Amino acid sequence: MNATPGRDVFFSFFMFTADLRPQDTRYTRILVDHLKALTDMGYDGFDVHIASRPATVDHKLEVDRYAGLRKAFERAGLGEAKFTTNVGTTRTFDPTSPYEEQRRQALSYLKSRVDITRILGGDSVMSGPFIYPYGVFPLTDTDEPIWSDALQDWMKPRYHAARSVFEELVEYATAREVRLAVEPVKSWETPPPNMVSEVLDFLEGLEQPQGGVAIDTAQVVMESQGPSVFRQNVARAVRQDRLYYVHISAPDRGAVKDSWIPWDIVSDEIEPVYHGPYLIEVFNAIPPFDSSMRMARRRFWRPGEDDPVPGVDSAYDVAGAALEELRERTA
Repeated sequence: MNATPGRDVFFSFFMFTADLRPQDTRYTRILVDHLKALTDMGYDGFDVHIASRPATVDHKLEVDRYAGLRKAFERAGLGEAKFTTNVGTTRTFDPTSPYEEQRRQALSYLKSRVDITRILGGDSVMSGPFIYPYGVFPLTDTDEPIWSDALQDWMKPRYHAARSVFEELVEYATAREVRLAVEPVKSWETPPPNMVSEVLDFLEGLEQPQGGVAIDTAQVVMESQGPSVFRQNVARAVRQDRLYYVHISAPDRGAVKDSWIPWDIVSDEIEPVYHGPYLIEVFNAIPPFDSSMRMARRRFWRPGEDDPVPGVDSAYDVAGAALEELRERTA
């Protein structure tokens, strides 16, 4: 039974890990326990991060390992589980690189992530910041950071360089029934695209009509041009059939219940026009998030992984409360 009538609700495994470690059979058993607990709670599916590996690792080997992980889930009675994936590009796998060889590496990397998404989720969504490498801030030749107008100008040839990569990637993903949803992420974390409009501008420049955007409520609160522009961007994405995924996440990336999520935007601007799943996304205070996001709050302890902490909510407590909150807000 769906968590909310007519709408699937997924839960992000950023609560537990940024790496599924598909080759680790012991950890697979822990993942299975989490999946079963969340399914029993009422979640319809899950979003999992596909961790990057060094360039020396064969992508086919990666894909094969995730195929094995999917079979392990099926043997555990989770054959009907739905999955989307979260993917980021890296300094090594950079589709915006001025160097053709590096762009080819990036395309191979991204195709492998499409294959993994297909294996795990079937007709599914691959979302994340996978245009410009996540968190890689550019520097001048004298090691000075590039910001503001200079950064926007610096990005123009990078977007142009990425066009052919994405045109081929979109064609590849479409043939495998995987939808690509680029997520704009706030400028505190990564260079552009930081705005929904910047993602849409890039996609409109491609020859391939497919390809979409993922909208994250946390990003909207922390980095957007205001409600009127946001309404225009939602309408623009819907008009072009590019609104592929919506992430429900608090600005501090913590508990969803009683947080500063802009529920009026969800109910008034997104709910009437969006037909895909909602993803509840909580970043737990675990590596690498605790350091990369400079988290001071305590960890939500993970059943089966951490010792219980008296007086501190468990990951399951937070997940259950988030689902209840979403049900109330979208009823």
